Amino acid sequence: MEVEELIWKYALANAYAHKGKANPKAVMGKVLGENPELRPKAREIIPLVNEIVERVNSLTPEEQEAKLREVYPDFFEEKKGKEERRGLPPLPKAQRGKVVTRFAPNPDGAFHLGNARAAILSHEYARLYGGKFILRFDDTDPKVKRPEPIFYEWIKEDLNWLNFRIDEIHAASDRLELYYSYAEKLIRMGKAYVCTCPPERFRELRDRGLACPHREEPVEVQLERWRKMLNGEYREGEAVVRIKTDLKHPNPAVRDWPALRIIDNPNHPRTGNRYRVWPLYNFASAIDDHELGVTHIFRGQEHAENETKQRYIYDYLGWEYPVTVHHGRLSIEGVILSKSKTRKGIKEGKYLGWDDPRLGTIRALRRRGIRPEAIRELIIEVGLKRSDTTVSWDNLAAINRKIIEPIANRYFFVADPIPMYVEGAEEFTAEIPLHPDYPGRGVRRLKFEPGKPVYVSKDDIELFKPGSFVRLKDLFNVEVVEVGQGAIKARFHSVEYEVAKEKRWRMVHWVTEGKPCEVWVPEGEELIVRKGLLESDANVEVDDVVQFERFGFVRIDEVKDGKVRAIFAHR
Repeated sequence: MEVEELIWKYALANAYAHKGKANPKAVMGKVLGENPELRPKAREIIPLVNEIVERVNSLTPEEQEAKLREVYPDFFEEKKGKEERRGLPPLPKAQRGKVVTRFAPNPDGAFHLGNARAAILSHEYARLYGGKFILRFDDTDPKVKRPEPIFYEWIKEDLNWLNFRIDEIHAASDRLELYYSYAEKLIRMGKAYVCTCPPERFRELRDRGLACPHREEPVEVQLERWRKMLNGEYREGEAVVRIKTDLKHPNPAVRDWPALRIIDNPNHPRTGNRYRVWPLYNFASAIDDHELGVTHIFRGQEHAENETKQRYIYDYLGWEYPVTVHHGRLSIEGVILSKSKTRKGIKEGKYLGWDDPRLGTIRALRRRGIRPEAIRELIIEVGLKRSDTTVSWDNLAAINRKIIEPIANRYFFVADPIPMYVEGAEEFTAEIPLHPDYPGRGVRRLKFEPGKPVYVSKDDIELFKPGSFVRLKDLFNVEVVEVGQGAIKARFHSVEYEVAKEKRWRMVHWVTEGKPCEVWVPEGEELIVRKGLLESDANVEVDDVVQFERFGFVRIDEVKDGKVRAIFAHR
């Protein structure tokens, strides 16, 4: 295949995977990574890649897909095959073009890796079968799990960052009139009733398998109570709409479960105090899944009880329940996912916010330099296991490293710098590739001037002992003469660099006049700040993911007033 055809193929595939915007670095990495024989021509290929990527990005998504099918017809079958091989089995009762899935988060906190499992599985299957993916905000609890306006936006942003294509967006709080109509219908059918028992009295009857005294009262009485709920004659806690179920069901929580309750002064962020009767999760969810045409539900194993409850409504109304796919919980070792713990930690000043790099929110992972493709790949690899799964940070790091290694430029960062004065060395400019495997990407230039120090890291202090020999990476070799308070003296050593390499002299990185830089390193519950110097000419911008050589991969978090802040991702 000609080079130009290869570039079109990879650029279109990259654009398709990233909402219509191909990344020239990623395309270049793919071209050279899968066709190593082209590496000697890298410098010539870069302008062609930039030109083709610009042309691809000027096309509409529909034009891109059509062109992709033309130049790379096997792409979609290969993609489907990869997903199936990596843990996505065929979906039960799925018909191409008719699969509808949904993700229903409560916007009471930031979206995290645990939530991502259901979201990604729902989205991947919808796309795999050419169906529809719905985002539905489950925001009908203005009292205990209060939704907040910022989280509606953040969840949409996070899903977009994960390269989701959202076909519809709904908020349950906009649909209260619909829930009221179904509540009244079920009451008229004799399948629901208004209970005014004190909560403790109802629990006592329920646990004994006995009926509430209001359960079999006439429909007219129930409708009158229902109107009183709506018009404010009952206060919070005085009346609840319940769905009739089996009073002898082995699980007491299923017996006549509550569907709607009163909340005084809800002050909901979308509807204010307009409504005072609010549906609980199982009622709103059951109604919406039917009304929105959901065919397949992906939910955690812990929600199996919810399906049991919701099926009563489906049976009463003659509806077919969606196919339910249960999966276990997903957690990551040593990383907090709990919304309540996160909120508490933020309130107490323990965490810097919902994007604190120690957390497992999508925003925190993004801030650390984890790529959306890595998160999706992790979820797909775990697949549909029904058992709970705990992955290590190393699992996620390994996937992420594979993605960013080809596109991350290299730079020297010296933590806790110590000046080293080198005698006998002449002026020298080291030319170091931005990426060792892709010389065509360009070089960095670090200049050594006699009489001026080079800075080395305190982390390497054990290597600097009088009489020892050290290689300054890509510069020259030195013999350590003296290690004093706050400085090291050394002399230039003329042994050839390759000879020193054979002698296994230790190698360290260095900078001359570097720019101030600090790296935040998450270590469990701690956030360690490493201060140091970054190459003075390092061309980094916010959101760049780069590798600080011998330190690790980092995401650039801030560039301001000549100073750089980076977040450590992994080695």
